[in-house]
Amino acid sequence: MPTRRQLFFFHPAWILVVFMGGVQARDLGRDLEGAADIPGIPRFEASVIIGYRASQFDETLIPTGPWDAGSGAWKDSLKVAGRRTRLMYLAPRDASSLEVIRNYQQALEGQGYQALYQCSGFDECGAKVDRFYGDESHEKQFTDSHLLKYVFSDTSVREPRLHSARRKTAEGDSHVFVFAAQQDNFADSEAGDRVAIFVEEVLSKPMADRMVLVAAKEMTQSLAETGRVAIHGILFDFDQATIKPESRPQLDEMARMLGEQPELALYIVGHTDNQGDLDYNMDLSRRRAGEVVQTLIQSYGILGERLTPMGVGSLAPMATNATEDGRALNRRVEMVAK
Repeated sequence: MPTRRQLFFFHPAWILVVFMGGVQARDLGRDLEGAADIPGIPRFEASVIIGYRASQFDETLIPTGPWDAGSGAWKDSLKVAGRRTRLMYLAPRDASSLEVIRNYQQALEGQGYQALYQCSGFDECGAKVDRFYGDESHEKQFTDSHLLKYVFSDTSVREPRLHSARRKTAEGDSHVFVFAAQQDNFADSEAGDRVAIFVEEVLSKPMADRMVLVAAKEMTQSLAETGRVAIHGILFDFDQATIKPESRPQLDEMARMLGEQPELALYIVGHTDNQGDLDYNMDLSRRRAGEVVQTLIQSYGILGERLTPMGVGSLAPMATNATEDGRALNRRVEMVAK
C-alpha cells in the first residue's frame, strides 16, 4: 500500500479520485433530473444526459475552423448570441465517436442544417482540441460536479470528431456545435472508457429587455443614501469593451445626473462575472469602465477630472455566479462617489 508521502507523486486527478472514495456517485444510467434534449435535435440512441445548462440569452463561439494549440482558441469561429443550451451525453459503451458524429451529421442534415465545419482526429481538428472544454475560461465546461469537470480529462481524449452547422428557423438562426470523443473520466471511472458527446445550440433572437433604466433622480438618491449605484443598462460586445448602441438611454441619464450636480466626482467601476481568468476579467472590467468614462467625456462634455475608471473583475458580486441570472446581475457598471 502506498504511503501518504507516495501519494503526492501521482497525477493530481488521480489524487482527486483517492480522496473522493467516499463520495456517492450519481446514477449514470438515467438522465440528469430536469434535463431535456434540444427541440429538433435528437440524441444518439441509448445515450444519457449527464450535464445540462440553458439560458434565455447568452453569447458564445461556434467553431468554423480547427483548434490552434498555440493561442488556445479556434482559428475561425462565429460569435453568436441568443437562447443557449448545452448538453453533455454519455454514449453506450459499444459506440465509437465515428458512429456518433455521423449519426448527428445525418440527423442535422435531415432537419435542414447546413454544415459549417467538420473534422476528425487531432491532425484535422487541431492538437489539444479538447481544451475548448477542459479550460473553463472558454465557457463551455460544466462545473456542477467533479464528474462533469473531468469529462474529456486531460491526456485521455482519443478519436475526437467535430461538427458545426446552421439553419434558419421561424424563431431565428439555429447554430449547433457537436463534439464527440472517446475519453476517460478521472473523477468517475463509470463515465470513462466511452464516448462523451458535447452538444450546444444557440438560437439567435432578440434579447428580452429585462433591465430597468435607472433614471437620473434615482441615481442621485442612491448616491446620497449609499454612496453608490449599480447600472445594468450599459451593455458591451461579448468579451470586448465596445459599448452597444442600446446603452444610449442609460448613458443619457448618467450624463443628465452629472450635469445637474456639477461638483460631483465619481469612480466609474467595471464589474464582471467569474467566468474565465481573474486577471483577464480585471483588465476587461477596467477597459469597460474606461470606455464609459471616455463616452461621457466625448459625447456629453463631462469634465474628465470628475471621472476615474476602475475595474474589480468578479471580486464584488451582487449575486451568485452559479446561475446565468446571477452572472447577468454581476456584469455591471457602478458609480461610486469619491
